[in-house]
Amino acid sequence: MSEKIKTIIVEDEELARNLLKTFLSSNTKVDVIAECENGFEGIKAINELKPDLVFLDIQMPKITGFEMLELIDHKPQIIFATAYDDYALKAFDFNAADYLLKPYSKERLFEAVDKVAARIEKEGKVSDVAERISNFPLTEYLDRIVVKDRHKIHIIPVSQIRYIESMDDYVMIYTKTGRHMKQKTMKYLEAALNPKEFTRIHRSYIVKVDEINELQQYEKESYMVILHDRTKLKVSKTGYKSLKGVLNF
Repeated sequence: MSEKIKTIIVEDEELARNLLKTFLSSNTKVDVIAECENGFEGIKAINELKPDLVFLDIQMPKITGFEMLELIDHKPQIIFATAYDDYALKAFDFNAADYLLKPYSKERLFEAVDKVAARIEKEGKVSDVAERISNFPLTEYLDRIVVKDRHKIHIIPVSQIRYIESMDDYVMIYTKTGRHMKQKTMKYLEAALNPKEFTRIHRSYIVKVDEINELQQYEKESYMVILHDRTKLKVSKTGYKSLKGVLNF
């Protein structure tokens, strides 16, 4: 492989960043084009500089490495680096090129770089890690959703969500202060939100149970929910059954 692998480091610890840079400076296959100390910087650098490879820490303040990957438009190869080995299986499920458990040796790092070089040679530079993360079943319910709106990143606590509306491949998330669009499916969110707090009332709507003020019948076997702010949303037959279970009537 004659062309160097354009690489970005996203790591919040300065010592870990410096060590990684020092190790990589003697590797002839990579060219470190940027370093970022948090996920916000990482998203900007990846989308602007379009690297072939990103070394990504998972546990970072503000947003995690996994959340960061949901928000990037450019899709590079990923090597995860973290001090927590319980993320290892997750990293491979997401099809990461490799996974480095801190502290790692220079030899182990070079082995990871060789894996990426071989993968790029075989499959090309584009990776599906970000895509897999977006559709991967969660081991616990979401407590926040991260959304990119042009150049701004919003962290929405689940407690702020009123309801979610389907928009083809996107969803519109309505909160107490506004609304945000995210590329996610209703199926994913239905599984990712706590069913004691959220219920799917229609193929187009997931509603926070506490936001429901009343359930009204407007035709034979046709219902709608009215939220506390008087928003009216249609309820399907399946949604009606779900509501009966959740509201105990």
